[in-house]
Amino acid sequence: MIPVPLLVCVMGVWCAVYLADTLLRSSVTHRISYESWLASRGLMLSPFHLRWQTTMFNRLFAYCARINPRAQYLWFNSGLVFGVVAMVGSVVLLTQTLQQTLAQMTTDNPRIGSQQALQVVVPGVNLPTSQLAYFFIALLLSGVIHELGHAVAALREQVRVNGFGIFVFVVYPGAFVDLFTTHLNIISPAQQLRIFCAGVWHNFVLCVAALAFLFLLPLFLFPMYSTGGGALVTEVVQGSAADGPRGLSVGDIVTGLEDCPVRGVDDWSSCLSRISLTPQTGYCVPSASLQPSWAHGRAFKRLDGTMDCCSNNSLTDLCFSYMKPQGKNSREYACMPVRKMVTGTRVCHTNNDCAARSHAASICVTPSLENQTRFIRVTHPPNTHMLFVGYPPHLQYAVSLTNFLPRFGFLHLDLPVFLETFCKYVVSLSGALAVVNSVPCFALDGQWMLNALLEATLVTVVTDRQKRELIGFCLLLAGSALLAANVALGLWMVTAR
Repeated sequence: MIPVPLLVCVMGVWCAVYLADTLLRSSVTHRISYESWLASRGLMLSPFHLRWQTTMFNRLFAYCARINPRAQYLWFNSGLVFGVVAMVGSVVLLTQTLQQTLAQMTTDNPRIGSQQALQVVVPGVNLPTSQLAYFFIALLLSGVIHELGHAVAALREQVRVNGFGIFVFVVYPGAFVDLFTTHLNIISPAQQLRIFCAGVWHNFVLCVAALAFLFLLPLFLFPMYSTGGGALVTEVVQGSAADGPRGLSVGDIVTGLEDCPVRGVDDWSSCLSRISLTPQTGYCVPSASLQPSWAHGRAFKRLDGTMDCCSNNSLTDLCFSYMKPQGKNSREYACMPVRKMVTGTRVCHTNNDCAARSHAASICVTPSLENQTRFIRVTHPPNTHMLFVGYPPHLQYAVSLTNFLPRFGFLHLDLPVFLETFCKYVVSLSGALAVVNSVPCFALDGQWMLNALLEATLVTVVTDRQKRELIGFCLLLAGSALLAANVALGLWMVTAR
């Protein structure tokens, strides 16, 4: 569901802006000065749409267009090839996404949704409000680079650029360039195609550049931050299972989960996944520690069929099951103080594991927990183990971690997290813009790319211009329907379910 406070805030801001605009335009005394002020600053206002246009960057675009003409010719020809390939690839990707969305609508399997390459993003719904700044800045950067490609390509083909602008539609920012239509119409279809493909080409290049920066980030930050020494805690969700006096704190370095070493965030995730899919680990404890007062706890069945032998309100004790070394082949249960029993002990699965590793008589005791619940020891030296009982995914979502450990105390913990998160948003959003704008759809770059491509390739095969336009119209109609179906069903999946 869409969060009501966010929706009310957005609607309230736009209503206030549009009301002020209407009052000023209807005022006899302020109308002329207000409209002159808007025109002098290149501002245009309409319902849920604010636009700013300027010519101050035209010289910059012209300078960029004059840099190494031979290299730019190869550059934009590469963009032309990429644009044609991306147009076909975007249709294939949207078709696959639509099939996955329809499959997800008929099943509750969450894996299908996680496999989708494209997803509709709604701030406050499937985008955390804490990351809105990353989203909007990365989206604006991707839009600016996209339009920069159009502007430079247009000037290379002797097409005048009237201006560059930035807009906000509802909450989504974007950019645009205003090209002189007369110049654009008189150049060849190949020249037009180089201009129209330049936007998605630059989005693809930005995506690759951000991906390379993300991959090389440990190298760039090596003088200030190290990696491979554990996962650094940057945030702990208040009230979560990891919070508390003996829980995790910001700045702690997690080095292990049970016997699974943690050298970074990927290890943390893989260890939790392995723990959740494998049987509960046991612990080697001395046989003498099974005192009679603990061992004679009365076991009883839970509703799911598992056994318990501790009081429901016990915060320090846990029910353990074990097999006596010389006893009958029956499982016994003991309610024991959990921290005392498992601190400094080895992990095991059977009594033989304990006998092979210890000279003293030891027994392998296993926490008796509900199905899918796990007991996990989290190692974060120099502190004692954090003990977790619950579902492993809850522990994963309770903390935010990073691979980067500061070498000096004055360094901020969040700098690598900011760079890493921002690069991921640039990769995903710039890549998404390249895909969506490549779709042969009305009002997108794909419309003009398709028209120019048909004029460049079918002019000798289909000599009648009207027939070529009809072919283009049918293809655009199909592409628009495909994109609209993906957006509509994607919005429904995000907001209604």
